Amino acid sequence: MSSGTDERVFENDERIRLGIWGLGRGLSFYKMCEALNMDVVAGCDYNEHMRQRFLECNSDAFATGDAEEFLARDFDAVLLATYCPAHADDAIACLNAGKHVLSEVTAFHTMAEGVRLVEAVEKSGLVYNMAENCPFTAPNMYLKRKWEEGLFGELMYAEYEYVHEVLTLSYTYIDGTPIDPGNKPHSWRSWINYHYYNTHSLGPMMYITGLRPTRVVSLPGRQRLPGYLMKGIDGMGGVAPSLISMSNGAVIRNLMGATTNDSHIHRIWGTLGSAEQVDGELRLRLGTGGGSPKLRVQPRWEKHTSLAEGTGHHGADFWVMYFFAREILEGVPAPFDIYTACDCTLPGILGYRSQVDGGIPHVVPDFRSRQDREAFRADDSRQPRYDVERGLFPPHAEPSIARSFSETVRDLVNSTRKYRAFRDWRGIAPDIQEPSQLLGIIDEAIDALPHLQSAQQRARLIIRSCPDSDGARVLAEILELSDEEITSRPEYAQELGRDRACLLRETNASGDAEGERSQSGTSSPS
Repeated sequence: MSSGTDERVFENDERIRLGIWGLGRGLSFYKMCEALNMDVVAGCDYNEHMRQRFLECNSDAFATGDAEEFLARDFDAVLLATYCPAHADDAIACLNAGKHVLSEVTAFHTMAEGVRLVEAVEKSGLVYNMAENCPFTAPNMYLKRKWEEGLFGELMYAEYEYVHEVLTLSYTYIDGTPIDPGNKPHSWRSWINYHYYNTHSLGPMMYITGLRPTRVVSLPGRQRLPGYLMKGIDGMGGVAPSLISMSNGAVIRNLMGATTNDSHIHRIWGTLGSAEQVDGELRLRLGTGGGSPKLRVQPRWEKHTSLAEGTGHHGADFWVMYFFAREILEGVPAPFDIYTACDCTLPGILGYRSQVDGGIPHVVPDFRSRQDREAFRADDSRQPRYDVERGLFPPHAEPSIARSFSETVRDLVNSTRKYRAFRDWRGIAPDIQEPSQLLGIIDEAIDALPHLQSAQQRARLIIRSCPDSDGARVLAEILELSDEEITSRPEYAQELGRDRACLLRETNASGDAEGERSQSGTSSPS
């Protein structure tokens, strides 16, 4: 696939033969490879439909569902995007096969895995990078440059967020395709605690300041959103905040989780100045005081803007691949080598542990030190895992009914969200500053209603078939959100239509009144 530009990145003409292991997330990196001296020659995924997508992009490549067959091929490096809890063992397998590794986050899932991974990298002499991408947006790379120039002074405090509600991904693949077979949840997104996915918020704070975490503490929060599989403090259905001490004595707040407000607010305070990113805008406060001028700035990358723009995660994915290729081709160390990957991964594992322990702080070891590693060589403790192979239903469940679960829950969640958006906003319609926006929301609810009613019927069939199953509990929680007694009625479509007509009249009347006020306010005095 062409990069769409003739811009030359490396003077070196050497090509890197790349294999992609995990063709869901992994394939999203594909289009930037050519410009970075990479030729994608192999792909591996156990899902047939993922392999087909891969071959549609690169018909000359080798594709297989067998990892051993994949690693036996002759290529130089692996982009590793397998299941999160498998990253350490899969990365070690790649290193043992003589291949450089760019591993998706996080680097490992237990302390002992981290020890094994560090020592495998050291033994191999090969390049290992963790593909933490959020530090490489234009605003964060701009802040990194200015921090190194001394503009902000020493870090005092920072708080970055990666609050991302991903309920449907508990039951679908990353492209939205329902899990097959449909009576099982996702292999890891259905149960993993959000502390284990801590790097997208912690990584930028580390990258900008050049500091490493030294201690972490997290209090348990027990509230969970409906529809998630794991109860209590496990699973992805709640918030996972932690406070982290940094190597200069500063404190940062690292917030992950699933809430009713996806949020990526970033704020960082130095002894000389501060910065905040809110709703895609970067503002700095400079002048050494809390009331000093705060102005919006326009951050830019220093180079390769045309290549980075349009790639995933606001251009950040390009830089992940760039730093990996540059280290292989030119020997320049990348920001997230194995040791920095450990610094970024460990606070998540220990943050979860602190949460379970009721808020006891944990020291973050430095895995550069063999002595620090030795203390955790046998520490394979981890959060409880859902038994994905057992599935969501008992063995006696009717297969055709149980296997309709993943598609049913996906459709039920998506259509319920459309309905609830209208229902909840309609209740405070007089308070909306731009009432016309509510028309778009009700139009989406009207379009979603047939899908909602179909999903409700399918969900009820599953619940009646296996009322005590985990799948039934999940569906029942979403059905409650959908106001099933109201929305399942055949006449509800007509009621929505009448409500829309009423809203349209109200909006037009509001617009007329606003126009009259505007004219009155601008007319000349008599």
